[in-house]
Amino acid sequence: MTLKWPMRTAFTILGRVAPGLAAIWALDLFFTPRGRRGSHRVNTFLAAARRFEVSAGGQNVAGWSWGDGPAVYLVHGWAGVGGQLAAFGPPLLAGGFRVVTFDAPGHGVSAGRRSSILHFADALQQVVAKEGKPHAVIAHSLGAAAVVRAFTQGLEARRAVFVGPTGGPRDWSERFRRDLGVPGHVMAAMRARSEVWLGASWDDFDIPALARRQTVPLLVLHDRDDAEVPWSDGSAIAHAWPGARLVTTTGLGHRRILRDEGVVSQVVSFVRGEDALPDPHHPPLVGTSMAPPSISIGRSPDQASSVRPRA
Repeated sequence: MTLKWPMRTAFTILGRVAPGLAAIWALDLFFTPRGRRGSHRVNTFLAAARRFEVSAGGQNVAGWSWGDGPAVYLVHGWAGVGGQLAAFGPPLLAGGFRVVTFDAPGHGVSAGRRSSILHFADALQQVVAKEGKPHAVIAHSLGAAAVVRAFTQGLEARRAVFVGPTGGPRDWSERFRRDLGVPGHVMAAMRARSEVWLGASWDDFDIPALARRQTVPLLVLHDRDDAEVPWSDGSAIAHAWPGARLVTTTGLGHRRILRDEGVVSQVVSFVRGEDALPDPHHPPLVGTSMAPPSISIGRSPDQASSVRPRA
């Protein structure tokens, strides 16, 4: 946090005297994950797996696989690691599924420094090419955007689950600009440079717009108190995605939601095909371990019922 003020000052000065240099610096900061290497819990989970490697964009990507059966892919978010979704592993394995995850380029033990939605999506496609067609994909945060990108490029799955999904670069670029005090003209130049580097426009990653053309059955879970990706992103995706289902929690934030027993239970049930809608007049009590967080569940866009009214 203390580094932000010197950086804000630097961006203010560079934006006036050397805007091109400021844009290059902003691009590097924006696309370089400041990541985690994995906790003891994560490393213990990975230690029991079969490790493999694939090449994505000329970089080695580390992956892990457990069990046998239909494959369920776990896709982490920005500055995360594949093992971050470890809580989903044991119940999926117990349900007869094979579990596959990987560290995206520039993350965890995979090679690379910079990363993006495109890097995530390409890595996922290469992992699937090696490990087989997915029965389901469970993705967190930016990982969900990468899955949508992969779907638009032909990836197929029978089920998809997004936890705390981002709606695209518009929101997080604005947060980046605001936090570091990047002048508007520098952000515009950074975006233009990045689109040349990526070979794609940021408008290509408008996830709610892409969602309208999807057909994979989707479950979205998002916390009202998510301080990193606003709940409105998950809601917009669920409402735009034909037939999608939205579960809202409160009090779990952006990462603890990945370890909550009630969330894990709902996700695994959905992956198994146990996804009947609740009666809106007599909603069942679901995910009781999510209490005291409030939960609402329904099929978007309009059919929703409150399981625990929010105080």
